[in-house]
Amino acid sequence: MPLPTFEAVVHVLTEQFHVDRDRIQPDTALADLGLDSLSLMEFVFAIEDHFALRIPEDKLDPRQADLKLTDLCRALDEALALRDSAAAPSA
Repeated sequence: MPLPTFEAVVHVLTEQFHVDRDRIQPDTALADLGLDSLSLMEFVFAIEDHFALRIPEDKLDPRQADLKLTDLCRALDEALALRDSAAAPSA
């Protein structure tokens, strides 16, 4: 998981959702962040807005109890790579 992706997630959690930084580790489950189900959905939308992309629900469903921040970052990195490869001019 690239560090910039995780750090962006940390920034959104701490600044927009007021999650204590000490609670945020790569292996932290979304369910353990102290956010209710509506806030979890808003968090995912905020992350998608931050990166200006949408993650398909089959790649990331925040309702999954065992979903960890590493899973979110992996889904983000995959979506970013797809977006970047689609935007790259073909040679």
